Amino acid sequence: MPILKTNFTPTLPFRNAHFNTMYRPLFMKEPNNYNRKRITTWDNDFLDLDFSFTNSESIVLLIHGLEGSSESHYMVSTANLLNKNGFDAVCLNLRGCSGEDNLLLQTYHSGKTDDVKFTVDYLVENYNYKQIVVVGFSLGGNMTLKYLGEFAKTLPKEIKGGVAVSVPIDITTAQVEMNKLKNKLYMQEFMRTMKIKLLEKAEKFPDYTLDKKLLYKATKFRHIEKQFTVPVFGFKNSEDYWEKASCKPYIPKINVPSLLINAKDDSFLSKECYPFEEAENSTLFHFMQPKYGGHVGFINSFKAQENYWLENKIVSFVKDKLTT
Repeated sequence: MPILKTNFTPTLPFRNAHFNTMYRPLFMKEPNNYNRKRITTWDNDFLDLDFSFTNSESIVLLIHGLEGSSESHYMVSTANLLNKNGFDAVCLNLRGCSGEDNLLLQTYHSGKTDDVKFTVDYLVENYNYKQIVVVGFSLGGNMTLKYLGEFAKTLPKEIKGGVAVSVPIDITTAQVEMNKLKNKLYMQEFMRTMKIKLLEKAEKFPDYTLDKKLLYKATKFRHIEKQFTVPVFGFKNSEDYWEKASCKPYIPKINVPSLLINAKDDSFLSKECYPFEEAENSTLFHFMQPKYGGHVGFINSFKAQENYWLENKIVSFVKDKLTT
């Protein structure tokens, strides 16, 4: 019954979920040690991988969340702490998120695990790593768990486990939460960046039909999905996309050690995103539900040196699974 307990209790202002969620992207910054490698995909597009090396035999693949990148603070801070503990790290920039638009009309979505598989296979074929762990945040966490379950029977032997943080594992119900007033500011920011990217795609691909009037009015993910995700990726409708992209059905299939950390106060998540039953019925899938933390926050105080609870949990799990 691998449900893990935690005593994470931040100082008073950080017990507010929204304060904790926003503090990291607004006020937390640190330098990275990236070396960029661009790889060509099977469909003649590219992925930008940002490596940080320590000459390790083990590497951790990090995957960011919606509209994030390798520059997102949680990516940089996790990569840096992994390096300090002797692990190589590589950050996967999802298509269109590396600072340069990708070449195809298709970009990424919550369940698009083929790019994760391609990146893992690339690492296996081109490097001499004996151990690989996949770590994903939010949307990237959904990709991580879905990948581990979806390809459970064919995972490379080098894959030793995975960690996922702040994950809407049931997209159908999580999108209902996202549409509530409590998440209005987050949605406005997501809509702003996604609309810009869709307008750029429409300019590059004249055959792609985009109703700009409807796009300008878009306030929900469903509005974006109707114009882009559904037609471009071949889903029947948004409901079809939510069902097929969600990682929750794949969790019971995961056959390597894995950990999901979802804060109880995460305003993005529905009650269906807390898989106690799946964890209780598994010997490999671990679930942790801190009372506080917000969405990919988990900041403890205004003292920078005290704000690595999340990164330490990730590194501890990685170290434990790679040394047992």
